[in-house]
Formats: sequence, structure tokens, C-alpha cells
Amino acid sequence: MSRIEQALEKAALSRKTQLPPAAPVIDKTPLVNSSVDKFPETPPLKVNNPMLAAMRGTFDGASEEYNKLRSLVVELSQGEKFNNTLMVSSTISEEGKSLTALNLAIAIAKSYDHTVLLVDTDFRRPSLHKFLGIEPEVGLIQCLNDDVPISQALIKTGIGKLVLLPSGGTVSEPVEMLSSKRMKEVVLELKNRYPERFVIFDTPPVLPFADAQVLAPVVDGVIFVVREGKAKTRDIKKAIQTLHSTNLLGIVYNDVHRVMKKKDHYYYY
Repeated sequence: MSRIEQALEKAALSRKTQLPPAAPVIDKTPLVNSSVDKFPETPPLKVNNPMLAAMRGTFDGASEEYNKLRSLVVELSQGEKFNNTLMVSSTISEEGKSLTALNLAIAIAKSYDHTVLLVDTDFRRPSLHKFLGIEPEVGLIQCLNDDVPISQALIKTGIGKLVLLPSGGTVSEPVEMLSSKRMKEVVLELKNRYPERFVIFDTPPVLPFADAQVLAPVVDGVIFVVREGKAKTRDIKKAIQTLHSTNLLGIVYNDVHRVMKKKDHYYYY
């Protein structure tokens, strides 16, 4: 037998004795388990801040105004799709945009139909955690910079169905962070994690900084806060014009002093 015939016979014998290849193993583990958020085991926050009017009873005037705002926002969010990502901003600082965002979030979270995630994207002067009396160790900045899972930064407040994602501190270049690809991915992830959840972003004011202009195009709607007697009319118009390409849902007129007539006297409310 030639060497070629011997090699062919050896190869045939090897094929007969060789075990069949194993079937491929398919990993059916989902890449992301978004069915439930896992929060740290912490007791509900004990908040006693008089500025959080939405936590008071329905017979309180300011609380009722936030309930009206909630109804309007819920109505405006409905359509062919649920426009659940909202941004709250203002013309300049000290107009109450952070308190408006927080009170609106509380008002919605106290209702039966929706959960609320309130996100502090003010990387210059974050304040939401201060109103709630907490000092979180991690927040959105660590999620963006250090790949900390978002679930580890969420704080379950115990105020209705309100969850807070704090800023996690301040950064030297907030615009670059807010305009990053990673930030857009985070907004999309937060939007789609729960179909019935509102996601409210608190941002710096429009005129001094570009932060709000960067974030506005990636959310579904913008709520603009104007405080009576604070910003000049021409500046308010300029700020609103800056947001002209976004879905401006409306304006919250904050800290209003109304002159009301009662018999022969006038008084302020």
C-alpha cells in the first residue's frame, strides 16, 4: 500500500472514531435587567422643609398650585407617545427653578399613576439634595465619569413614588459632560427604563450658561420658570428665544404677589 493510500485510510478511520462537535451554548441571560431598580436599604427621608409646598395638604394654596401644574404637565405629556422626559430651567439664577422641579416631582409622585425620577443636572450649583437634607456619596457625575451603575446612585426618598438621582458634586466643564455621547445614552436609558415614569431634569439657568441649551434637544419638553420681579423682560425673551427649537411646554410664573380687593381694602397674597 502506498503512502498516499495509507494516509487516506488513516484519515477515514479518524473520522469514524471522532466525536460529533458539541452544540453551541447560547447565553440567554438578558444584557440589562431593567424590570426593577435595586435601591440601597435606607429608611425614607425625614423631610421637613417649608419650601416643599407640594408635601402639604390639598387645602394649602401653594400646594394646590403645584397640583394644577401637575395636571397640566400630565395632560401635555400625553399623545401618540408618552413624552415623559422634562427639563426645568429659568432665565437667570434665584428664580426658583430647582424648587419648582422638586415640588412638581413631589406632586406627580404623590399621585397613583406615575413614578418620578428627579435628576440633578446642575453640575455648577446642585441643590436638590440640600432641600431634601441629604449628602449623597455618588451621583450622575460618577455614573458618567467612572461608569458607576445608575442603580447605585438612585435614592428612594419615601415621598410618594419619588426617586432622586443627585448630581454627585460639581465639575469644571459641565457643558462638555452634558453634551457627551454617554449623557445622551443615559437620558435614553432613563426614558425607557419604565414606561409610566416621568423623568425631570433640573438644569442651570439659560442665559449665563450653555448647559440648558445642550440638554434641551434630547428631552421631550421644557418647563420655563419666571420669578416675578427678578429677570428683566428683555432677558426673558432672549432666554426663551434661545430655546425656540425645543418643545417649550409653558412658563411657570413663580413667587407672584397679587393685589386682591376685599371690601374697601387691598392686600397682597
